[in-house]
Amino acid sequence: MNPAKLNTNIQGLRGEIAVPGDKSISHRSIMFGAIAKGKTNITNFLLGEDCLSTIACFRKLGVRIEQEEHQVTVSGRGLEGLQEPADILDVGNSGTTIRLLMGILAGRPFHSVLVGDQSIGKRPMTRVTKPLSIFGAEISGRNNGEYTPLSVQGGQLEGITYELPVASAQVKSSLLFAGMQASGETVIIEPVKTRDHTERMIRQFGGEIQTDGRTIRIHGGQSLTGTDIHVPGDISSAAFFLVAGAIVPGSEIRLKNVGLNPTRTGIIDVMHRMGAEIIVEPYENGSSEPAGDITIKTSALKGTVIEGDLIPRLIDEIPVIALLATQAEGDTVIKDAEELKVKETNRIDTVVNELSKLGANIVATEDGMIVKGKSSLSGGHVSSHGDHRIGMMLAIASAISSGEVHLDQKEAISVSYPSFFEHLESLIK
Repeated sequence: MNPAKLNTNIQGLRGEIAVPGDKSISHRSIMFGAIAKGKTNITNFLLGEDCLSTIACFRKLGVRIEQEEHQVTVSGRGLEGLQEPADILDVGNSGTTIRLLMGILAGRPFHSVLVGDQSIGKRPMTRVTKPLSIFGAEISGRNNGEYTPLSVQGGQLEGITYELPVASAQVKSSLLFAGMQASGETVIIEPVKTRDHTERMIRQFGGEIQTDGRTIRIHGGQSLTGTDIHVPGDISSAAFFLVAGAIVPGSEIRLKNVGLNPTRTGIIDVMHRMGAEIIVEPYENGSSEPAGDITIKTSALKGTVIEGDLIPRLIDEIPVIALLATQAEGDTVIKDAEELKVKETNRIDTVVNELSKLGANIVATEDGMIVKGKSSLSGGHVSSHGDHRIGMMLAIASAISSGEVHLDQKEAISVSYPSFFEHLESLIK
């Protein structure tokens, strides 16, 4: 397939694929492996550009990391073994890398400078830099620490009690990394529960953390021990093929080894509610991160309302859920999703604008969008705007479009799913 000129009006997607390793878990496995003592062996690591940026940053901090395809070995040095970087830490396009890394650097007694690409330079960082400053770290940057480049002078931290103003697993995780290094107890209160990969991984590496509903408690001074981690398939990547299987006529797709962490499975709940023929078969493997196989068939769909506590459980899947909604009977309303405005793009405006080019009946609202189904999609010239999830959503949209679809900036997809087009091509029958 020529990714710039996409296959359109496909008559069936059938077969079995294993989506790449979970991006969130891959990032965290490197970070925890680096600050633990001893070796951490990681299998099914995601070879996306974002996760490779995390590896590059920790190598600059003095951590030995060996990588052979999807197998990674991290020789952990413990927190005290991290070294002041001789060069700027470049996170590329990765918001997870920069935000979580700041939490680690906040407690280290040396100076670091973090930068990223043009997209990272527009993403708000005070949601992290402000609470880290309350811990006692010295952080400065453009617009009073709002934007990169950011300078971090770490040091002795003191535990805090902090109520998150936004539901963000990245911010929560950054503060947990700081809390592990702070004196006393750190208490974090979430507005709604967000993905809990960090909490699970703290326990997997031998740390202690208490969770009670939306309240999380962690004590400083903990020492972690290296372990073995198998990264399940990323449900955010699987979401594109779940939607493809539901909306492309004559389809049946089986997705192997998909992560089924309940803080991430909002997409499955929504698809069930909309009438999708979806079957989930969980594994009984005792892993700290649940996983299983998912089968999806072409389905007759109906509109729904997506809001409230469900939003953090599917925030990254909203672009492709919007596409799903174009093929449902009736209206689908997505609200309480203001966080979409500060992703790689303003995903509310970008989703609405790009799908509208293909003929979708979709309008933006202040905190989401309204999709009126059912729409027949035509061809057009669209762009990912450098956002991997927008790019993949538009590629799936092309599969049901009657005319040619040309996608600009398709290279953004490699951030999280380098084999995306190969997998899509393998399913076309």
